[in-house]
Amino acid sequence: MSKPVGLYIHVPFCVKKCPYCDFYSQSLSHDKEYIEAVLRNLRRYDETYDTVYFGGGTPSVLPQIADEVLKNIRLADNSEITFECNPETVNNYVLDGLAAAGVNRLSFGVQSLNDTELSALGRIHSADKAKHIIQEAAMCGFDNISADLMLGIPHQTKRSLIETIDSLCALPITHVSAYILKIEPNTVFGKAPPPVPHEDEQAELYLLAVHELEKRGFMQYEISNFAKHGYESRHNLKYWHCEEYIGIGPAAHSFYGGQRFAVARDLDDFLCSPKQSEQTTDKCPDIREESVMLGLRLTEGIPEELWKPLEAALKRVPKQYYRIENGRLSLTAEGFLLSNEIISLLLNEM
Repeated sequence: MSKPVGLYIHVPFCVKKCPYCDFYSQSLSHDKEYIEAVLRNLRRYDETYDTVYFGGGTPSVLPQIADEVLKNIRLADNSEITFECNPETVNNYVLDGLAAAGVNRLSFGVQSLNDTELSALGRIHSADKAKHIIQEAAMCGFDNISADLMLGIPHQTKRSLIETIDSLCALPITHVSAYILKIEPNTVFGKAPPPVPHEDEQAELYLLAVHELEKRGFMQYEISNFAKHGYESRHNLKYWHCEEYIGIGPAAHSFYGGQRFAVARDLDDFLCSPKQSEQTTDKCPDIREESVMLGLRLTEGIPEELWKPLEAALKRVPKQYYRIENGRLSLTAEGFLLSNEIISLLLNEM
């Protein structure tokens, strides 16, 4: 029997596009047709899935997609089923429906628990709404809840970040994804950048978040991800461990059958085509190179057989940016801030 693979379902709908967001999404439309198109594409694969991730966009504006997908695929025992939610688009009825469908992990786009910062980010929820719905989710039986946290955002200070982390970690969550705000050119922020902390200040906020989260029991296991013991995202670990996954929906990516490919960012095309339009991005990926590149995103790092041939390049990396323990090379929190440069240096050696 073949090894189970991961499944990513992209739900490209939002109530409102956030000014910093570069993900493919638009206003909710064609909901029934969209679900039918997803199911039509899923029928092409005879696979067993042990992780399923509904991302977006805002999947919680189309909660019925969870039930429709999960009853039409083959799941391994003890599968991880994640559903992304905007706090403003979820209520007890939606939460009960997701639980009944088989969803066992929720990911809330909290971003901040400071209303001034939320307003500057164009978020439609308040801090109180986010706190309330996470507590409601726990009362509905969800015991694996993740929250997104943004760093280096307008009006954010070290004090406001610590206050957000304090409030966030007091909630019944098991996982935090903490991302530094990146201004993308094709966004509202890209066309009219807001005042944000300087790059050095952003780095300080990142290191502060690492320290404060770990102090509260959320251990860093990837550049932007922190979890209580045993609650690391199994689906996202597939990406970083170079394991296979299938992506369904416009803009979704896949690594399957030894190839990497991506779906066109075109909702109309996805709805009308018998098979989603896919473009091969890498016919024959260099797994050794990818294992270095993706493995160094993780605090577990890479084994000696991968880094030893790169030792000459590694000697040019300042020692505060990496560690070697039990034969494995990994980056420190300070090294993660320069991960692109360090990984590029090492890959050039290959």
